[in-house]
Amino acid sequence: MAIQFQYNKTSLTNLGKQLKIRQNALPTLKNKESALRVSVITAKAEAEAQARELESKLQEYDYLAALWNEFDPGLISIKDVRLKTVKIAGVKAPALDGIDFELGRFNAFVKPAWYADGVRILQELSTLGIESEISEERRRILEFNRKKTTQKVNLYEKVQIPGYQEAIRKIKRYMEDEENLSKASSKIVKNRHAAQEEEEEEL
Repeated sequence: MAIQFQYNKTSLTNLGKQLKIRQNALPTLKNKESALRVSVITAKAEAEAQARELESKLQEYDYLAALWNEFDPGLISIKDVRLKTVKIAGVKAPALDGIDFELGRFNAFVKPAWYADGVRILQELSTLGIESEISEERRRILEFNRKKTTQKVNLYEKVQIPGYQEAIRKIKRYMEDEENLSKASSKIVKNRHAAQEEEEEEL
């Protein structure tokens, strides 16, 4: 990215301000990147742990597989999944705030005794599945923001800060050369003037 500038004091001042903004922001961005990196690892571990727990629970209840044929699937449904927003390293991410299940009516005297357990098991499995999905979504959001922050850190550190420093160096060098030329030319004029005065005095 080429830095646009002119060889004057105004441009030098503006570049200096832009450079200072980026130099001040860089440590904060680096801290954010580190925090997001850790948060991504944590969210990934959470999602994986929940997925493993769900798999483990499904295996644990595998012995009930034959009984599920007798179970009425319309007996329990999810009415609402409540989400809340949490801030992780300055990034808004979703978290589960609760699940509202809707239970159909059933006659406990007519239905098998394990029906109540079946309802509890389905709630437990549904909750684990939803939590796992939300953790995975949280990980995706954090990973996306981490990549964006890393790009910004690299842009500031490797492109913009060196670019501004180089532009400032060029302007300062140009202005010094201008000043030296100005001094040299005024010295030449002064010497010529002095020489002319000497010649006039001699006449």
